[in-house]
Amino acid sequence: MDVVVGRVGKAHGIRGELTVDPRTDSPEERFAEGAALVARLPDGTSRTVTVAAARPHAGRLLVHFEGVPDRTAAESLRGALLTVDTAELPPIGDPDEFYDHELEGLVAELADGSRVGVVREVTHGPGADLLVLERDDGGEALVPFVSEIVPEVDVAGGRLLLTPPPGLLDGA
Repeated sequence: MDVVVGRVGKAHGIRGELTVDPRTDSPEERFAEGAALVARLPDGTSRTVTVAAARPHAGRLLVHFEGVPDRTAAESLRGALLTVDTAELPPIGDPDEFYDHELEGLVAELADGSRVGVVREVTHGPGADLLVLERDDGGEALVPFVSEIVPEVDVAGGRLLLTPPPGLLDGA
């Protein structure tokens, strides 16, 4: 299974550098010199790319990949999603921290055991991470991923417990 660690933006300059929006908590590791990533291109094809150099720039990274000598070659990667195999991810030492892919697909249940829905995705906002639930009634709910509302996560059991405040799940 692959997980997205970055999205390629536009070319920067004439020497093959690209802007990359990192989608990882450890960009210094994922985009270190020599790191191999799979680039899933917008046309549906994939190719392996190797980081030749990376540096921070205006809240993003400027990355140069091996075999991308100029702006024209760089533009061919524009819009690609950069992925790594989840088997390559290091274990998280904190039992209250999770990779997004571990949460996606978990069944959300209330304390009485009733099922609310399934976690479709995790979004990262400035205030808190949100679980996007695909509700069993066909709706959608955004649930702040905080311990007061999500006190229990059982990845191995495929479920998480919700203790939502009144109104959080209403009308979604």
